[in-house]
Amino acid sequence: MGKMTIEQIQSDESIRIAEFPVSEKTNYLAHAAVCPLPSCARDAISHYAAACVGGDQEDFIPPSLLRNTRQLAANLIGAKMKEIALVGPTSLGLSFIAQGLDWQPGDNIIINADDYPSNVYPWMALEEKGVKLKYLKTHELGRIEPENVFELIDSRTRMAALASCHYVSGYRINIDAIGRELRSRGILFCVDGIQTVGAFPTPVEHVDFLAADAHKWMLGPCASGILYVKHETQKQLKPIVQGWHNLLCPDFIAQDTLNYKQDSRRYEAGTANLLGIAGHHASLAMLNDLGINNIAKDLLDKRNQLIPELLSRGYHVLNSDGDLDNASGIVTFHKPNNDMSKLVAKLEQARIKVSLRFMRDGSKLIRLSPHFYNTTNELNRLLDKL
Repeated sequence: MGKMTIEQIQSDESIRIAEFPVSEKTNYLAHAAVCPLPSCARDAISHYAAACVGGDQEDFIPPSLLRNTRQLAANLIGAKMKEIALVGPTSLGLSFIAQGLDWQPGDNIIINADDYPSNVYPWMALEEKGVKLKYLKTHELGRIEPENVFELIDSRTRMAALASCHYVSGYRINIDAIGRELRSRGILFCVDGIQTVGAFPTPVEHVDFLAADAHKWMLGPCASGILYVKHETQKQLKPIVQGWHNLLCPDFIAQDTLNYKQDSRRYEAGTANLLGIAGHHASLAMLNDLGINNIAKDLLDKRNQLIPELLSRGYHVLNSDGDLDNASGIVTFHKPNNDMSKLVAKLEQARIKVSLRFMRDGSKLIRLSPHFYNTTNELNRLLDKL
């Protein structure tokens, strides 16, 4: 995709369908789940795959693909290229962090039990090493204020592991405020960034670790994610996987000692997911061209259109108090004593794709997560069906 603006995409239907083919048949409002691929990612994958039938797949890698993908990902979060590893799923990145640190019995980690399981289970698995978990207490789902974190800190707190945005309520945390205070106290900060990277600025200046797969807001293929490890923290995070790629092995000959690469590539043990990364690179280039601040503004505009309309129709909307500093691209709603699963089925029949989400008490909610290429007309069509 050449240089283009969000306004051009939204105002010219021929461009929009060409760049986002899903738009031709489906009103796709579920990017917080799994995104459809834009045509730039499809084309990059198909061009590379077409070349690969001609011989050694690595001979046809686009020039500097891995390096450039790391750089584009770094640009998106304000990191350095050498702080980005291409390791795939968020779950894998978070597990690398959980298992790669030198935990001592009695250390504790601050987490949110109601986060997505990918950001709960890796920390739970450390309990067998004597690590204790401190669970945040929030008044509303996912609403984590900096003070909620700080009041749990004690002399054995080693890390806070939080999501940049709650996957159901859409509450976006103040990463800078939390990270700055944790750093001043010598406490590590790990962020599951999958619900904001590609949609909102996700600053890592005061963050030690971040993991995010490409298949949501980054509009990339499944399992082509990024792992950010702050340069100064890399010496603390030991690689838990070993292979030909992250260790020195000249001429593919194993050496007498383990000599890891001196940057984030130390976490990339083996052959890269080249087809996935080819697509991810194209999506990242598009997001960088459009500008993350422009994307964030558009998503907040959409949110401001949706919430009053939903409230006027009698729906309860999570995190609807209008504080844009903590708002995201996620709008989740329900109506008491109404079966939301039936409404989702009705929307599916109308080719409107949303997500059905569940609470611990069994209640069901509808989650909307439009991206920048969705139009006002599409949102109005959804509202008409409601």
